[in-house]
Amino acid sequence: MSQVTLRPYSAADEDAAIELWRRTWQKHYPHLNFTERVPWWRERWRKELVPVARVVVAEDNGALIGFVTVDPETMYLDQIVVATEYWGSGVALMLLDEAKRISPKGLELLVNKDNARAIRFYEKHGFDYASEDSNPVSGKPVNRMSWRAC
Repeated sequence: MSQVTLRPYSAADEDAAIELWRRTWQKHYPHLNFTERVPWWRERWRKELVPVARVVVAEDNGALIGFVTVDPETMYLDQIVVATEYWGSGVALMLLDEAKRISPKGLELLVNKDNARAIRFYEKHGFDYASEDSNPVSGKPVNRMSWRAC
């Protein structure tokens, strides 16, 4: 029986979180080789995300199945990652609700313009399109989206 719980990230979660990140992005963008990006992701994780963001992981019976990273100072939601086998299960919403709890005044995020599934998810849960932008790393077009508490 599935028992999904949320808890704060710990350093022991790093390998599982990065592998989950790689695996989910590979599923969404099968034409790209994300395995070769793992060293970059690990460095970004250690230097850019973990030092400033609150990271919360989702587990199912002890297995890491998702995470969210939120910087409560800037209100920036950098990542919501959910194992592909849990897509549509409500885990992403659990993580989004936790992000809203961490940053109750609002959230900002960038989402790839070609990720229609994610855009629909954010719109369904109160995010508005704010502007067009470009990914600071790839230069690809993204939507800047925001959520503000009522």
